Order: sequence, then C-alpha cells, then structure tokens
Amino acid sequence: MHPFIVLIYRDMRKEYENFFTNFEQQEPPKDLFGRIILAIKREQESRRTKRLLFGFLTLLLTSLIAAPLSGAMLASQVESSGLSYFISAAISDLGTFFVLWPDFGLAMLESLPLMGILAFTISLGISIFTLRLFLHRRSMLFKYLMQSFA
Repeated sequence: MHPFIVLIYRDMRKEYENFFTNFEQQEPPKDLFGRIILAIKREQESRRTKRLLFGFLTLLLTSLIAAPLSGAMLASQVESSGLSYFISAAISDLGTFFVLWPDFGLAMLESLPLMGILAFTISLGISIFTLRLFLHRRSMLFKYLMQSFA
C-alpha cells in the first residue's frame, strides 16, 4: 500500500474513533430559534413587498396607458357631442340662457359624453391611487429594490 494512503487512513481512523466515542448531546445556540423566526419574518416581508411592487408597477403601467387613451376618447366625444355649441350659445346670449336655463341644462346633460367622462375619471383615479401608494410605501419599496439589485 502506498504510504500516503496509509497516512490518510490512519488520520481518518482517529477522527472516526473520536466521533463515535463522543456522544455528548450538543446544545444549539440559545438565540437560534429567534434567528430562525426573524429570517422567516424577513422572507415573508420580502414576499409581501415583492407582491406590492409588482402590483404597483401593474397599476402604474395600466394608468399610464389608459389615461392618454381615455383623454383622447373624451376629447373626441366632447367634440362630436356639440357641447361646445351649447356653451358658446349660452355665453353669447345670456338673457335667453337665463330665461330658458332648465331646458338648456337638460339638453346639455343629454349630450354629455358619459362614457368618456367615466373612463377618464377611472384612469385618473387609478393614477392618483398609484401615486399615493408609491408615496406611502416608498421606503419599503426602495429597500426591496436595493436588496434585489445589491
């Protein structure tokens, strides 16, 4: 047998003899449970932050795409509804407008572009909500981003 192998065998045998003769129960560190719980809580917080970040990005993209489209839809519907003619007629002849204001108001309400107003209001609401969410959770989102890319 090669002398090098004999040396390795002899050293390994000593280690195994010590291993099997020392059966003392080793105690884990006292703060091990606390560190495990803390690591679990950090992971849960990381997952929650990740979900919040992706939800925020989804809402942001949705609102950035929907706001100009709904604004253009509102502008085209206002233009085609003739609302500007009602407003210019009311401004040019105020005497007649004040005499006939109930009928004039109902005619304007009938020609309002409700779908365009509704779509634009919802897209603006999503944009404001997204901005508020970002400003409220800004520090948590930045911490997560710094951890992810560091």
